[in-house]
Amino acid sequence: MLNAKIPATVITGFLGAGKTTMIRNMLQNAGGKRIALIINEFGDLGVDGDVLKGCGIETCTEDDIVELTNGCICCTVADDFVPTMTALLEREQRPDHIVIETSGLALPQPLVAAFNWPDIKTQVTVDGVVTVIDAAAVAEGRFASDHDALDAQRAADDSLDHESPLEELFEDQIRAADMVVLNKADLVDEARLEAVRSNVAGQVDRPLKVIHASHGDLPVAVLLGLGAAAEDHIGMRKSHHEMHHADGHAHDHDHDDFDSFVVETGAVGNPEGFVGGLKSVIADHDILRLKGFCAVPGKPMRLVIQAVGGRIDTYFDRPWAPDETPSTRLVVIGLHGMERSAIEAAIAAATLPTVAAAE
Repeated sequence: MLNAKIPATVITGFLGAGKTTMIRNMLQNAGGKRIALIINEFGDLGVDGDVLKGCGIETCTEDDIVELTNGCICCTVADDFVPTMTALLEREQRPDHIVIETSGLALPQPLVAAFNWPDIKTQVTVDGVVTVIDAAAVAEGRFASDHDALDAQRAADDSLDHESPLEELFEDQIRAADMVVLNKADLVDEARLEAVRSNVAGQVDRPLKVIHASHGDLPVAVLLGLGAAAEDHIGMRKSHHEMHHADGHAHDHDHDDFDSFVVETGAVGNPEGFVGGLKSVIADHDILRLKGFCAVPGKPMRLVIQAVGGRIDTYFDRPWAPDETPSTRLVVIGLHGMERSAIEAAIAAATLPTVAAAE
């Protein structure tokens, strides 16, 4: 049907949950479906976009990938998202499906609500909001919540009269979801996975589809085609921010609790040794997320590094382009107040044994 709305899938999830890996797998198994991607990167280096552009999928070319790096998409809906969507819809060859990867810091609710804008609502529908969760992290208690325990702590200590921003964000991304993917399920046993599933299901008062995956590997038919029309229901899936400020006044939503910066360093002669060094840096400085690319002497391809907590994944994704200078650039994301100079020095020091090993 010529007047059928284009389905859009919003993929959200906390830092390091595996959203980009899941999208990469989706593109590689799209079966000819033309997919347009909108990626909202957090930080100054568009790592996720570069990873996806390296897929080499004919039905998702570089022209089909749009990166929004001016700020969190939930805060820049009018300035960035709406014009981007308008441009996609004005293309002569329109996409079959639109996939939006939000920043790990984004509230999904404002973004989904933006699909009710008149110029968008008549042409696009939110097929589904898919929230990706790091099941292993939640099983370790890093983002799980025990409301009874929190209530008891609040009663005993006035300084604990609110939930942490990370916990609120975790809950908000579940509340907005039509489907939750418990990713990295291979890292936890069945009992702990079931505990995570119960934790997630307990965040909402409606039926919620919860599935599990390893390495973000799911059939495309599972992720696309939910038919949820989530824009029609998002008003019932309020975030903490909306509930706390339901007084009719305007309030700013910012991310002052988080900082990010780019570290540039030399070539990595011994990737294994470098990864070991990065694990120490992450632990010593409580870094939430680290991601980027490395140049490895003698290797024509970029080494991708994706780290969350103490887990670091690495792989070579594509050759360096002729107009690129092989270099090592990493985005560091953590809580406000990170010691940037100390982290930069520690990452640089982690390359020193690799230089010696390469000589």
